[in-house]
Amino acid sequence: MTPPVETSDLLNAAEAATVLGLSHRQAIATYRARYEDFPEPVIWKGKCVLWNRSDLLTWQQSRKG
Repeated sequence: MTPPVETSDLLNAAEAATVLGLSHRQAIATYRARYEDFPEPVIWKGKCVLWNRSDLLTWQQSRKG
């Protein structure tokens, strides 16, 4: 069973870009295409696409190693 996610930790593309230090929300689409290990959204319904903050931060940390 997947642990619950705090709603404050759900990020849209613009917020995800900011957390990752990127300048524009479109960079998230670029990262998704470029890095096959980029985290999948936890919610994807129509135009509502949201990532879990901790998934993004964990992925970012793994790239630094």
